[in-house]
Amino acid sequence: MQIDVRPVARLRGPEPLDVPGVLRPVFEALTSTAVDLTQVKVVCDWIQYRGNFAEPVRCRPILSDRPGIGQETGEDTEPVTTAAVQTKANGLEIAIDLRRCGEVDLAMSVKQALAEQAETAPAGRSYLEPWTPASGSCIWRFNTLYWQALSRWEEATGREYEQALPGGRSDARNVDTVRELIGELFRIWDSLDARRALPEQLYVIELGVGNGSQARTWLDAFVDLDRRHGRDYYRRLHYLMGDYSAPVLERAWQMVTHHSDHVSALVLDAVRPQRTLGFLRGKAFCVYISNVYDNLPTDEVASIAGRPYLMEVRAYLRDDDASLIARRLGLGPVELSTVIDRLLRLGPDLLAETASDQFPDPARAVSLWRDVWEALYMQERYVPLNGLGAYQVAPSLTGEILRPLLEGGGDIRMHVSNGALASFIQTLPLLHPFGRLFCHDLFITQPGSYHSGFYGPSKYDGSIVNWVNGPLLHLVGNRRGYEVQIAPFSGRPQAHVKTLTAQVRD
Repeated sequence: MQIDVRPVARLRGPEPLDVPGVLRPVFEALTSTAVDLTQVKVVCDWIQYRGNFAEPVRCRPILSDRPGIGQETGEDTEPVTTAAVQTKANGLEIAIDLRRCGEVDLAMSVKQALAEQAETAPAGRSYLEPWTPASGSCIWRFNTLYWQALSRWEEATGREYEQALPGGRSDARNVDTVRELIGELFRIWDSLDARRALPEQLYVIELGVGNGSQARTWLDAFVDLDRRHGRDYYRRLHYLMGDYSAPVLERAWQMVTHHSDHVSALVLDAVRPQRTLGFLRGKAFCVYISNVYDNLPTDEVASIAGRPYLMEVRAYLRDDDASLIARRLGLGPVELSTVIDRLLRLGPDLLAETASDQFPDPARAVSLWRDVWEALYMQERYVPLNGLGAYQVAPSLTGEILRPLLEGGGDIRMHVSNGALASFIQTLPLLHPFGRLFCHDLFITQPGSYHSGFYGPSKYDGSIVNWVNGPLLHLVGNRRGYEVQIAPFSGRPQAHVKTLTAQVRD
């Protein structure tokens, strides 16, 4: 049996974790069952996010073969039976959240988790989806709903989404950092202008506009610095705000109406920015991205005993939670999943219009949405990959790009950051030869960090947060001829947010 204690920073200090005390009931539970201890790995995490998709104790089977196609796709083929899944198990990972382990009877929870993992459809759970790679889970439909119906969520919670962030604000909203960035732009433009190589139109792009405070801060600072600089760059400036949420974009626009002659607002898909911004290929002097990549769909992959695995998940509600939510609506538990699917397809306003008997107003539909989100969990399993090259990371990228990060570091599990990679790959060509991309986000800076902490997925108010695999973006950018660096955020060097910069390599 292997034991992996990841929150190593909490093993020392004034109040160190009592790991032996936690593991004692776990050992008692394991030794009293018939499980093969040589195939068991106990992983102890510290899930720092109060809202998350994890039970305090979980079992993750490590399969030796891929399950049958029918179970994953719904095709009319013979499903995988419980016995088949059991015979294909190559090991078992028992995950314990050290932050919440005191809330449960650990020995009983371990025994229950072991019993559940041996069943194809464990009793006590209402599943909302079949097994799927994490990026395809319905949790991302909830994430999309959050941004599309943000005003409804905020109305129900009584606070704007930025107030849900630590400290009630984003680390990236920093005037000094903005002024430093603009000063660097001016130096580049002065140099090009001296050689008569500066274009007449000066394009700046912001992807993921939030509430518009970043754009307003940037533009106000630009006007002030340009007036002092005396080169009249503001007259030539075109600032493009892009976001896939029309309500968010409208709110941001209201923040910059005094700059409206220099600003355009575009609804776009952050994962495919060139569909909307392709006309700016090679023209953008600055692409600014803040807190976007950590909110894009991602898979997780692992290397276990030298073999690559893909993490598959399926979202569920505990039956007790599902029954309580259903009773509030006068529904049966089976009907609840249908109503949840309609909520995700239609949103709260249209759901209230089409099912007014159950939802007399949108607020009632939002109440359902919040209840389900609060009660949502995910089951996980490791499924072997038949070679990294067969796994599609992004439209133009296969799993071979993962090999340097997965090999040589022992057993490891990491984010693929599929959505972030796809967005990054499509954004780089928009840069002018002297342009730069600036991205403020939650970046992992070393692959080994995955050995010592938990980095998502978790619930951030009504949306999802996953830290971004910085070494992977660094590798992809370098192979495409860009210099990529990740450094501490200059406004708050100790903050979790880091700054990624990218530019054409000299």
